Amino acid sequence: MCNNHIPIDIKNNNGHDEEHKFWSRRSFLQALGIAGSGSMMLGSHMLTASAPSPLTAAIANADSDNILILIRLSGGNDGLSTVIPIQQYDVYANARPNIYIPESKVLKLTDDFGIPSYMGSLEAMWGEGQFKAVHGVGYENQSLSHFTGSDIYANTDLTTTGFSGLNTGWMGRYFENIYPDYLINPPASPAAIQIGQFGNLVFQGEETNYAFVTSNIDQLEEIAETGVQYSLDPALFNECMYGDQLRFLRGVANTTYEYAGLIHEAYMRGQNQVEYQDNGFARQLALLARLIKGNLGTKVYMISMGGFDTHGNQPLAHERLMTNLSIAVNNFYDDLAFTQQDDKVLSMTFSEFGRRIFENGSNGTDHGKAAPTLFFGSGLNGSAFVGDHPSLENPNGRGNLEYTMDFRDLYATVLAEWMCVPIPLVEQHLLDHPYNPVNLGFNCSGVEFPDIAYSDEPFTPPTPDDPNSEDPSDELLNAIVHKPFYPTQQTPHIYLEMPFSAHVDIQLYNILGQNVGTIYNEMMFEGSVEINIRERMPKHLSTGKYIYRIQVQDRKMSKSVMVA
Repeated sequence: MCNNHIPIDIKNNNGHDEEHKFWSRRSFLQALGIAGSGSMMLGSHMLTASAPSPLTAAIANADSDNILILIRLSGGNDGLSTVIPIQQYDVYANARPNIYIPESKVLKLTDDFGIPSYMGSLEAMWGEGQFKAVHGVGYENQSLSHFTGSDIYANTDLTTTGFSGLNTGWMGRYFENIYPDYLINPPASPAAIQIGQFGNLVFQGEETNYAFVTSNIDQLEEIAETGVQYSLDPALFNECMYGDQLRFLRGVANTTYEYAGLIHEAYMRGQNQVEYQDNGFARQLALLARLIKGNLGTKVYMISMGGFDTHGNQPLAHERLMTNLSIAVNNFYDDLAFTQQDDKVLSMTFSEFGRRIFENGSNGTDHGKAAPTLFFGSGLNGSAFVGDHPSLENPNGRGNLEYTMDFRDLYATVLAEWMCVPIPLVEQHLLDHPYNPVNLGFNCSGVEFPDIAYSDEPFTPPTPDDPNSEDPSDELLNAIVHKPFYPTQQTPHIYLEMPFSAHVDIQLYNILGQNVGTIYNEMMFEGSVEINIRERMPKHLSTGKYIYRIQVQDRKMSKSVMVA
């Protein structure tokens, strides 16, 4: 006998606190397992199978083997505690007298913008050209509801209100009506893998969710480590009111089991080569690194970090969250670099909304509008702050930042220029939103990007004794080659290749961001050099991970190095 009855009492109350107390209609139906969502609860595990789709077909036929990772910051991330507008610092500090980031704790990346020092793990990525922040991301008449805001960022339907809105996601729409036999002829590997937030719409289609979903990292770790496949007793589906639906779900589950074995095999092939922190977010990225290095073949992943609904005690909460994010992202790309896969993986953050300019009475901030989107990866081909930062001078009556970048333009750019999906499909996928790409450093379609504001590293004039009377071009600066290598386990070296003569300054930092000493500070002529770090340091170095930063003219480049 099958019994899908789940008693629940939903009251129609308004207000922020009440919004957190009830499920959305979609989540409730998915929990019942009869909504045609392609999802099924098996014990404590919520699993969803992938299917062939226009998106996977387009990606498979493209000349791209790039991978996309979506990082959901659930709760509404405070943009002004993530990217600090130095040129508007006084206005920012006056609006937040109890929670602003002191200037002494702002890591200045350009003359115009910085990040909190507790995000210092990203400084090395900035130096390596692997970090871009896009200002003022949002949309017209932005919703300040957690559920509606999340749905809009997932379905790209700006008419969504409450429970009314398109019930398909920006990737799920590519999965419709292409392979009606997907349960018996599934793709070779999951098209997408999602950890957490099973009610999210991103991969939702009309008939099913097209991601392999686990409710949390514990469940995906168990599948990856053991390859467990659950048996389904046919008797469970006899004499059932929803027999057709449950037979469909059984097929979905069987497909999911096949993917469980593939995930396990990829997990066993891949290995983590850096040590990650022991927290939920770091564990998610550590597992993704093993699956990617194990060549699973999945092109899109989505992971989550909760806790960003910071109405009270925001400074401590945000510091903890963004410290964990920064360290884990840095470790993740260091890990991928061991197998030279870091240039094929792009990560981007998103959140349902931002926070307001002014602090509230609980040392926090309330629901706001625009916020920055962060991008990570070597494929960005340079670090920068992109677009126009919203003005803090004239907020609306509620103290909101107005958007300066439509989030759909970022989605379109990632699909067309990173995943190499044809532009007409991209426009259709974004509900006929016109294609307006943003120059993020990659270009698959060959279109010309419109001019857009960048805030790059401040210029440093050449020193008087520099034989280069003219500043090197960006092309020459980009041609500088540097990498750590290890002739023996005990002697870490830096290989540096200069296409022109210039003054070179190399500083060494520990993982806390403290300067350990100067490795190299002199003129270097065109050519290459191998620098022995131990010989250059005036004092003994303890075993562990360090960061070296090379500065040439106005260019800063950093990488991690292990000292045994």
